[in-house]
Amino acid sequence: MDDWRIGVDIGGTFMDFCALHVATGRTASLKVLTTPDDPGADLRQGLELLATREGIPAAAITRFVHGTTVGINTVIQRRGARLALLTNAGFEDVIELARLRMPDMYSLYCHRADPLIPRDMIFGLPLRMRADGRHSEEPGLAEAIAGAVAAARDGGAEGIVIALLHAWRDPAQEAQVQATVAAVAPDLFCFTSAEVWPVIREYERSSTAILNAYVHPRVAGYLSALERRLSEHGVPATALLTRSNGGLMTAAEGRRDCVSMLLSGTASGVTGAAYIAHQAGEPRVLTLDIGGTSSDFALILDGAVQFGSEALVGEFPLHIPSVAVSSIGIGGGSIAAVDARGVLQVGPESAGSDPGPACYGRGGTRATVTDAMVVCGWLGHSGMAWGQLDLDRARALAAVEALARPLGRSAEETAQAIIDVAVSELFVAVEQLASRAGIDLRDFALMPFGGGGPMLAAFLARELGTVRVIAPRRPGVVSALGGLVADLRGDFIRTVMRALALATMADLRRDLDAMAAEGRAWLAAQGHAGAVELRRFADMRYAGQSFEIEVALDDRSLADPGAMAEAFHRAHLATYDFDDRASAIEVVNLRLSAIGAAPPITLNDVPPDTALPPEHIRVFADGWRAAPLYHRAGLVPGTVFDGPAVVAQEDTTLVVPAGVTARVDGHLNLVLDMGDGT
Repeated sequence: MDDWRIGVDIGGTFMDFCALHVATGRTASLKVLTTPDDPGADLRQGLELLATREGIPAAAITRFVHGTTVGINTVIQRRGARLALLTNAGFEDVIELARLRMPDMYSLYCHRADPLIPRDMIFGLPLRMRADGRHSEEPGLAEAIAGAVAAARDGGAEGIVIALLHAWRDPAQEAQVQATVAAVAPDLFCFTSAEVWPVIREYERSSTAILNAYVHPRVAGYLSALERRLSEHGVPATALLTRSNGGLMTAAEGRRDCVSMLLSGTASGVTGAAYIAHQAGEPRVLTLDIGGTSSDFALILDGAVQFGSEALVGEFPLHIPSVAVSSIGIGGGSIAAVDARGVLQVGPESAGSDPGPACYGRGGTRATVTDAMVVCGWLGHSGMAWGQLDLDRARALAAVEALARPLGRSAEETAQAIIDVAVSELFVAVEQLASRAGIDLRDFALMPFGGGGPMLAAFLARELGTVRVIAPRRPGVVSALGGLVADLRGDFIRTVMRALALATMADLRRDLDAMAAEGRAWLAAQGHAGAVELRRFADMRYAGQSFEIEVALDDRSLADPGAMAEAFHRAHLATYDFDDRASAIEVVNLRLSAIGAAPPITLNDVPPDTALPPEHIRVFADGWRAAPLYHRAGLVPGTVFDGPAVVAQEDTTLVVPAGVTARVDGHLNLVLDMGDGT
């Protein structure tokens, strides 16, 4: 029987499908427009097209992996559940106080986001746990909980979040409150901070639990509908979800662990890019994922995806391990406008998929980056998304001309200006990422993917000074590919707050052994029966420091406190350019990642027998000029050509500006040599 694995990624405009035939390594891919008004219809359409166009029956799908933006979009659009927060009396303002930091210390116009739970829906309870784990509570706690729940009901609460001081030390007090809430209000869903992410800092722990609860109804409903659609369509595979940490979990797990999939789509894109970079022999890569609404950047260093523990979801910090991705509101659907001062601006408002850019012919009338590319001749020479969209240049021209008139420019000059502004916004965001990471982008290859990445990549690479651009064979579905190559991965944390000394090593090893057992049990619950990889880390700091850094642990460092201290000193020196070997060291958290490797795959893209000659078009780049139009399916390994040129394919269009040389490598990647940029 045929064995097909399907990766699916849904963005703001398209749902992407990448299918792999296990026996032959043959891949098939497609895009369908998202259907915001009928969730799941896009999935049904994609599965039907895979069956009719590619001969992939639903019964042959043995692995189904899905990445979705439903969680993050719920936060960004503020369409989540109305919640109440139960906390300790006297600590009702933790969410409002946060970390007392300005969101952007360099902006005079920045403002703090309104909390997801308003102050009148936060209730203090007469109980306390001290840092050493001792409990105390005042008489009448049950009545206080019942009163708080009644007030929450009156305020329209759909769910309850319980976040108490020092719950990282002992979750029993939160569990006690949760049991009382369940008894008096069984219809309200309820989460505790300790079950979501039991870290020591109450703001980080509380805000992460709030995000989890805020998206829970929409995520749980979406996943239930997803599983129902797959069952109705006859797909036997268990639905797996891509996680923020670049790994996978089951859809059943995702109904409660909603916060772990908030960044699933962006993370799986970086995972897919890392696979392609390894295949191409590129150790240092800057990824550029441009969709219809936003652009995401990430670094691959020495072939490894980079991780962090503080990402932004909309305007809110997410304090769980996640692939380190930076985002900006610039995409193919970003709308261009002239502000009150006569300045051209691009984004962050997007036309999305409905109505979409004007050139889609679906009712959009405002000029977007995609429309600008059409007006300049870079786009519009073949159908988009496997022929589902024929771009209308007349509509794009009318939309851009509406902006050109107040600017006193021609439509082509205005379109070029829209592209330049979009690229400049991307440049600023990438430079900030490079500064934070302390890297020189001239040492990196730029890998674009998503529907819009190859469209703008060469323009951005020229500004950044990047010498090479590598465009995968199917850039539009790299995020979907990431789901196919991702491992099952569960992350676990335990706050220990111990001094690093010989006397504490046995306790640290015992805690890690318990976490390892928890990790193995989690993988077994996900259906994994193969080998398990356990990665161990400690968050450490010098005594008196406010924050800690992550240090990888091995058997030697866990056996010898001196070796563990030396690993921390080296990590601190690499991070801050100094160490203090005379200071005492504290271990704040222990972390463990339990990884179950994905079934190995082999991609086997067969090149065409003969190269196809290019067509001839005109493009606008400081004036109209002739350019060849190549079709990606007709490019064979070893093909070399110079820009300006356009490469059209089913899922995207690659732009090769003047002064750039393109060649096709042995994996059918298109490699652009940026030259000196002239």
